[in-house]
Amino acid sequence: MANPRDRWIDRIRESLERAGFYVAITQGVRPSSFDLAARRDATLLLVKVLKNIDALDADEARRLLELGRLFPAIVLVVGRTSGASELDAGVVYTRYGVPIITEETLQEYLEKALPPFLFASPGGTFARIDGERLRLLRLARGLSLGALASIAGVSRRAIQLYEDGAGAEATVIERIEEYLGEPIVRPIDLFGRPAPRGTKEPPRAPESSGEPPAERPLASTGDPLRDGVLRQLDGMGFEVVVTVRAPFDAVGRTPDILLTAVGSLRSAQHRAEVLQGLARVAEGHAMFVVWEAIHRASIAGMPVLTVGELKRHRDRDDLLDEIAEREGL
Repeated sequence: MANPRDRWIDRIRESLERAGFYVAITQGVRPSSFDLAARRDATLLLVKVLKNIDALDADEARRLLELGRLFPAIVLVVGRTSGASELDAGVVYTRYGVPIITEETLQEYLEKALPPFLFASPGGTFARIDGERLRLLRLARGLSLGALASIAGVSRRAIQLYEDGAGAEATVIERIEEYLGEPIVRPIDLFGRPAPRGTKEPPRAPESSGEPPAERPLASTGDPLRDGVLRQLDGMGFEVVVTVRAPFDAVGRTPDILLTAVGSLRSAQHRAEVLQGLARVAEGHAMFVVWEAIHRASIAGMPVLTVGELKRHRDRDDLLDEIAEREGL
């Protein structure tokens, strides 16, 4: 019988699938920084499910955001509580730059096209104001900045900031909207738009200058054999990034995604279905490199190579051709 967390993850998967997403799940493979990967057209999501969002520490958030940059994908945590307090539906929370919502908020966004409008920030619950709309509504009603400030219970300067698109407390927005009889807030696009003002964004990669990238050391996994496999891929021209707490040991780009795991045949059999599912969602490839001699080309459609077979490949395109041939065998 599935435990409550697995049933919860299944419900979220079903919601995503009803909304037209193709979903891969990492259940059964631990540790993993995310529980679901989902794609719909150009939108790729990495979703982590946490009962208590306080369990998301800085290191876990950093790993999740790094995976989001590698694919690239939008990262999202679905949670229920913070400490002993229930999270509110319709509110976007953040921890270490990762957006967090409730299952209800996600379902309304997916199934009813109802986006959240509020975001939690130190000091209360806020929303982004459509500044141009507020200015036009104020002028249409012949209100001065001071008059609207008096109605809202804030300073004249605050109204100026709102008209520039700043966030405002939910109670202030309620007073303005009740007086004007019109909505003035901007919805939060969970799947594409920048996070609300005040939310720290992950740094963007610098634009290419056209110069060859500087050499960078490949991070160690702590296992000499695994490190040797990843160094070989890096030497072939794959842009290899070592991952931590993921179902794969590294992500390579060609620019297509190549998810690579290294280990025993038993581990390959355990991870095959998950890895191949993630590769399909990422619209890339997966490969498992094993230590032992084997007499099979793939497991559950995932290409499996021995260390010796991998060493025979010196050319990136040649290796990708073999991976493509082994997929689905």
